[in-house]
Amino acid sequence: MIHRLVPLQRSLLVRLLTTSLLIAVCAIAATAWLTVQITKRTVTVEQSRTLSADTDIYGDMIAYAATHHTWDDVNMTIQRLADLTGRRIVLTTMNRTPIAGSTAESERAAVGSAVATATVDPLYLDAGLAGDSAGRIDPRAVGPYRLTEAERQSLRRIAVDQVDCLRDKAIHAEVVETPSGRPTVRLVSGDLYGTPSSSCHPGDLLTPVKSEEQPLLELTNMMNDCFDGGVPARSGARPASGIYLTPTFTLQYRRAPLNSDQEATARQCVEDSRRKQLQPFVAPPALLFVTGPAAAQAPEVNLSPANALWIVGTTTVMLVLVFAATIILGVRLVRPLRLLTAAARQPVDRQQRVPVTTRDEIGDLATAFNDLSERRETLEQQRKAMVSDIAHELRTPLTNIRAWLEGARDGVADIAPDTLDLLIEESILLHHVVDDLRDIAAADAGNLRVHPEPTFVKDVLGQVLDAHRGAAEAVGVRLDLVAGADPEAIVDPVRLRQIVGNLVSNAIRHTPAGGSVTVRIELRGQRLMIEVTDTGAGIAAPDLPKVFDRFWRADRSRTRATGGSGLGLPIARQLARAHGGDIAAASRPGSGSTFTVDLPT
Repeated sequence: MIHRLVPLQRSLLVRLLTTSLLIAVCAIAATAWLTVQITKRTVTVEQSRTLSADTDIYGDMIAYAATHHTWDDVNMTIQRLADLTGRRIVLTTMNRTPIAGSTAESERAAVGSAVATATVDPLYLDAGLAGDSAGRIDPRAVGPYRLTEAERQSLRRIAVDQVDCLRDKAIHAEVVETPSGRPTVRLVSGDLYGTPSSSCHPGDLLTPVKSEEQPLLELTNMMNDCFDGGVPARSGARPASGIYLTPTFTLQYRRAPLNSDQEATARQCVEDSRRKQLQPFVAPPALLFVTGPAAAQAPEVNLSPANALWIVGTTTVMLVLVFAATIILGVRLVRPLRLLTAAARQPVDRQQRVPVTTRDEIGDLATAFNDLSERRETLEQQRKAMVSDIAHELRTPLTNIRAWLEGARDGVADIAPDTLDLLIEESILLHHVVDDLRDIAAADAGNLRVHPEPTFVKDVLGQVLDAHRGAAEAVGVRLDLVAGADPEAIVDPVRLRQIVGNLVSNAIRHTPAGGSVTVRIELRGQRLMIEVTDTGAGIAAPDLPKVFDRFWRADRSRTRATGGSGLGLPIARQLARAHGGDIAAASRPGSGSTFTVDLPT
């Protein structure tokens, strides 16, 4: 046999090596790219710290302006912020007159021509630094709405009671205090005012306390004046008396709600009126200047020769390691495959098992190869045994025919009628053996065909028993047919006679004189059950699984006095399976045997 080498481009080892190197190169390139990107991002983050510091300074200045009505004591706050951030901070009026700063007087005056960082006005938050709150009123500007301690404690008790009520209804809420000191109930998720639990509705929390009544009334009047003058007559605005405000500055309606345009106008009036009302309580608008060492411009991240050499060296080392690991792994993978290939190329009579050294897929492949080799050996042994059995089955009748013919030719024996009958019986036996072999070959090739048609089963089985009754009476065996009815089934009548005939002849052969063979017919749902029971010696338990093997006989002597060709039961099972059914055997030694044919109706 010519052993051809696997082409290099198709070698498993080469393909594995190529794949590993490609993966390594891609991984190194991706790592280098990620390193550059992370470095750029780090520089960007460093740059953004300056903007973050400016935002913090603006936030602290807004907090001061919202809680003080002048800038008189702001210098201490500015100095603290300058020490924390390292930035120079100057605060001026809207006319750029210095108010306070962390620098000398001369440097404060120099900001006159500079661009202000932000406008500090708690009633109009800066769009550049306030984000989503741009243009709104800072919530810390509470003005005349600050509650007394007694009012806070009273409202807190109401809020706690409502939280407990909601908890009993499996609604999670918490008490949150606004900058004015008013407690509110906030759901962990959702809107309290949209909660269907009316018994826990925070109505008491929306009732103004004494400290809020007068300023809230003034705000409502101011809002109504704005709303009456701001809505065109053609828009159909409702009277101002139909709108009032809650302590949380939300609109409430005594009549039908406004449309979307009217409601937007009313909300704008509320914002304008609040600014007018809070103006005496907050510091006047001011310009904020934050200067100092500017953040260095982000340098372009380029690889220096040293860094490039370091990356190339690291890449080379990685490639060498990947190459070595791939070679070791590839050799371990290829070695058992080569052993399998060499073993598979051996002739059948010289094939040997290959060692199973791993538990992975290759180990499974080696195990499957060993199983396949074992099955091939078994099939080869069965083939040799089958050839021997066929030769044995054909030798006896051929020897008898030849002996009688040679004796007649030599004048030693006369061809009497009895001799002719003997020769005919031997030729019939040969014909049966050939027919059995043909059926077995057709079954193995998948060409065993049946021709089902509506058939009365009782009539067919009666014909089978009539055909075997003479042989049964000759050996003293009684044949019985037990059938409560004559069922009709879709089967091949010829093949059905062959199946039951093989079972009946086999039962007669193994039943002693005085015994009986009974054939029963029964319908079980959509299944036709035919049982052939004899009263013979039975089959030993170790031999029961072998009864359907080819050329197997319970009698080890293999004489025709106790057995046929050994193909009857295998053929009967193949015919039953061709009908979509099967045959099962049951036996107890000393009590006879039962063969059950299970066919679909």
